[in-house]
Amino acid sequence: MSIIYFDNNATTKVDERVLEEMLPYFSQHYGNASSKLHEAGWIADAAVEKARQQVANLIGAEPSEIIFTSGATESINTAFKGIFQAYKTKGHHIITVATEHKAVLDTCEYLKEEGADITYLSVDKEGLIDLDELKSAIKPTTILISVMAANNETGVIQPIEEISSIAKERKIIFFSDATQYVGKSQLDVNDLGIDCLSLSAHKFFGPKGIGALYVRRKNPRVNLVSLLHGGSQENNHRAGTLNVPLIIGLGKACEIVQNEMWDMNTEVSKLRAYFEHQLLDMEGLRINGSTRYRLYNTSNITFPSSLAIQPLLKKYAFSSGSACTTGTNEPSHVLKAMGISDSDVKNSFRFSFSKNNSLEEVKMLIKDLFG
Repeated sequence: MSIIYFDNNATTKVDERVLEEMLPYFSQHYGNASSKLHEAGWIADAAVEKARQQVANLIGAEPSEIIFTSGATESINTAFKGIFQAYKTKGHHIITVATEHKAVLDTCEYLKEEGADITYLSVDKEGLIDLDELKSAIKPTTILISVMAANNETGVIQPIEEISSIAKERKIIFFSDATQYVGKSQLDVNDLGIDCLSLSAHKFFGPKGIGALYVRRKNPRVNLVSLLHGGSQENNHRAGTLNVPLIIGLGKACEIVQNEMWDMNTEVSKLRAYFEHQLLDMEGLRINGSTRYRLYNTSNITFPSSLAIQPLLKKYAFSSGSACTTGTNEPSHVLKAMGISDSDVKNSFRFSFSKNNSLEEVKMLIKDLFG
């Protein structure tokens, strides 16, 4: 790739070790993991279960609590729709946040048409929710609270442990879209009290088109009504032939980031810190979102309107919002929810760094930004 890539929250380059692990399962070990009567099926099934353990290890779960999906969007749809159907006799109220990913917001809008009552929490200028507002929003009919662990546009990290404590006290299921968080920072679903969680492999150097949904099986056990029917795969939670090569890629990516997370975080955070420090002298520049509670790799910046940023996209890859919404020409709903004006939103861009970036690349970007 000739372009210099600073859009790692949108997707990441597949790690060569992940690709190497996947390749034999396309052409050498190509059995169906559901074929239990012969060796080809056994080999595929064993590889899938190894990957399930690797995913579970990364987030502190049990392998039986991991459901493989096509990615976080499917995981979110499966959780929200499945929980709503399973618990609608108890209640129909769902609480989420105005700055959630569109996969959450659009699913909530669909559920409203099915009779759900949705409350959207606001955020302050730093992108953080108010825990008192959350407590006040809870009703006797509340069955689900959903708050993303880290925002994809700003990197802002919400107080997940405090939120889960509120949910647990009221016996409400707590779901977290951890798509940006998993693979970047340590996360244990039991320590944090998360009942359901979504993740995608391509956010941490795995392949696209594969992810997982964590569903707690005890204390409390979370029940789901399945979206897909036609087979007993994934403990009857998701029918369909398992994508063995991609599942293996997800598992390997989980293993690698678990082993290398600390060193990766240290090096990438230095790049982000250098980048932002060099821009401090630019008059009219603002970093969007909390600088205290934020992913180490993400920098969302409003630039002066006089600065021409768009031409740099010919040389560098960065973003003006979520990869899922940048084609809509709509201003970022995340930044608008934080009280940022439309004009400033148009001049705001996200730079997200990874282990594949170098200090030399960052210096080139800074030089071009200052013209």
